[in-house]
Amino acid sequence: MANVKSVPRTAAVPKEGSLSGARRMNILLKLVIAIIASIIALYPVVYVISASLNPTNSITDLIPGQVSFVNYNKLVNDNQYPVFVWLFNSIKVAAISTLVTVTLTAFAAYAFSRFRFKGRRTGLLVILLIQLFPNTLAIVSLYLLLLQIGNLVPWFGLNTHGGLILIYSGGALGFNTWLMKGFFDTIPRELDESGTIDGATPTQIFFLILLPLIRPILAVISILAFIGTYADFLIAKVMLTEKETYTLAVGLNLLLGDGGSQRASNWGLFAAAALIGALPIVVVFLILQKQLIGGLTTGAVKG
Repeated sequence: MANVKSVPRTAAVPKEGSLSGARRMNILLKLVIAIIASIIALYPVVYVISASLNPTNSITDLIPGQVSFVNYNKLVNDNQYPVFVWLFNSIKVAAISTLVTVTLTAFAAYAFSRFRFKGRRTGLLVILLIQLFPNTLAIVSLYLLLLQIGNLVPWFGLNTHGGLILIYSGGALGFNTWLMKGFFDTIPRELDESGTIDGATPTQIFFLILLPLIRPILAVISILAFIGTYADFLIAKVMLTEKETYTLAVGLNLLLGDGGSQRASNWGLFAAAALIGALPIVVVFLILQKQLIGGLTTGAVKG
């Protein structure tokens, strides 16, 4: 009789749609981590919302016994705390300084990345060196600088939004220039060369070829600059002296008063104003979130 070869037994194939035990545990672990992270992230927001809806101005209860919009009504109708004026001031200062910062940063990064000129390396090192010192060290000098500028140009002196915009715009140039220069360096120079062959000038290359490709980094810098300026308290507190010119961060501190019983009685107003002030940040992020995706240069140059 001929030898009959034995057929090896194969493992049972799992049914379609079924999950192995290890994969189920992996999914369960990720779900638990996601739930814990969500609770940690949302807990402060829920606490502030609860405080804003509590008519007793208490911050000890996560779930208020009564829910009321009395704190929001006070912010709208009480002229003692012009929250919406402060909100407009913050948006104006943050938006203009962000626009100036992004514009100057883009031009500076393009020059440092694409051109070779005398003092280029020294300029980059000076910008990096300036960023090593915290901004708090320059508050006194900035105060005196605005005091002198105000004697010549009142719009850019102390207690003006123009002077505050100058400080924020200048302070954000260093780090953002390095950040955007690194992004420019990742864009192939063949794009510049092809534009030059077609007769484009450096300005046309920047606006027509490179600018559409750097939208992700422009969005990142815009968000960072806007949030940093919008939420700043120390510089605005030193440079602004009148209630009508306050930004929201300075005005929120005014809501808490000077201490004592007044400080303890305004937490509901503070929470309501803080929630209102958070809305512009959410709107800015929703507008720019689509631009926070890299890889726009993929396929721009055929290899």
